[in-house]
Amino acid sequence: MSQHGVGVDLETSLGYLLKEASSALRAAMEDVLRPLGMSVTRYSCLELLAQRPGLSNSELARGAFVTRQSMNVLLQALEREGYVTRPAEAPVGKALPTRLTPRGRRSLEKATVAVRSVEVRMLGGMTETEHQDAFRILRSMIQALRDGNDGA
Repeated sequence: MSQHGVGVDLETSLGYLLKEASSALRAAMEDVLRPLGMSVTRYSCLELLAQRPGLSNSELARGAFVTRQSMNVLLQALEREGYVTRPAEAPVGKALPTRLTPRGRRSLEKATVAVRSVEVRMLGGMTETEHQDAFRILRSMIQALRDGNDGA
């Protein structure tokens, strides 16, 4: 309970702290990606395509935490700039499979180095055991919240 007896005490709210950590991580990532002409969303899209070529617009949007419309606009820009290719026609009944071009891969490689440096900085004060514990705890929280939606 907060000092006023109503609402959430932001000083002790784990949810608020997670949101603050997420915001700080995003800002740090934007700072290192901006000089490369990239945003976190653009980086996320390229990274997803590198790991899972051919993802649909909907799958990319979910993976990058943006709307399908935002992802479609981004994919059109990436295609125009030569970072991805999409066939003119999809296989019957299928979404257009998007793939990275060599230019997209080169851009992603530079961005990955930058993003990795942020993660190294974020984990710099932690031991390997603390890092593994944090990873396990966060995964457990995510799973608990997702499992909670099954009955809703």
